[in-house]
Amino acid sequence: MSRRVRHWLAGAGITALAATLGITLAVRGGATPACAAPPSGNTVHKGKASFYDAGRSGGNCSFPGPPADRLYVALGSSQYSGGAACGSYLDVTGPKGTVRVMVMDQCGGCGPTKIDLSTEAFTRIADRSQGIASVTYRAALNPPLDGGLTFRIKGGASQYWFAVQVGNHGNPLRSVEAKGTSGGFRKAARQTDNYWTIEGGLGPGPYSITVTDVYGQKATATGIRMVTKQVQRSTVSLISPATPSSSPSAPASPSAPPPSPTPTESVTPTATVEAIAGAAPLPGPRC
Repeated sequence: MSRRVRHWLAGAGITALAATLGITLAVRGGATPACAAPPSGNTVHKGKASFYDAGRSGGNCSFPGPPADRLYVALGSSQYSGGAACGSYLDVTGPKGTVRVMVMDQCGGCGPTKIDLSTEAFTRIADRSQGIASVTYRAALNPPLDGGLTFRIKGGASQYWFAVQVGNHGNPLRSVEAKGTSGGFRKAARQTDNYWTIEGGLGPGPYSITVTDVYGQKATATGIRMVTKQVQRSTVSLISPATPSSSPSAPASPSAPPPSPTPTESVTPTATVEAIAGAAPLPGPRC
């Protein structure tokens, strides 16, 4: 019996056994782990950090580009969690200090506690010559941000298929709901490229969009238009000025927290917005 036939039979046997036991087999690297969630709450993670340069790319999160300060991070598949970590922030502490970074990318070769920092971020917490450094990291709760929520309609979207990216939210998002000029709010489905979609569309707009983070904080923006590939800025935020925020325990410098990412593409006129009172922060999701 050839080796290829033996391997095929072995694979078929495993598949049959999995079916008998009711186990779903996921292709390595092709599915989000069953127990997956972005870093949140006050949990401190211990792991390793390497570094890379994303250039002008916005990473797997499909942002228009990297944050202006170029302090960003890529997470392994379990913590990237199918895009659920996109746009949130981490405080990463290494041998030289602590840096705050925005989640912008997925790291294909990273395990559950391995992260990949931008070169600029890595040099804040370790010597570049190390290559890999031991670190601890945790979610930055309610990080101060410059401006309100932003919205970006995906290229190819129309009145018949709605797809929006939410930016400048700080904490991981739990849900996005939207409605057109008629009908009620409809729940959008999160996609791995950091867009939220509604099949069948919501009409020509303008739209009202309600955003909720993992801690139950909520805000609604109105007047979002069907204009693709441009950033529409609002003045509402999930994080009110009175909301306590976490800060790095050992900041690399006494300067203020880094500003939120600034898109490099053209920006549409500011949307009309209204705020909805958010609930007090709750512990993050658990597997």
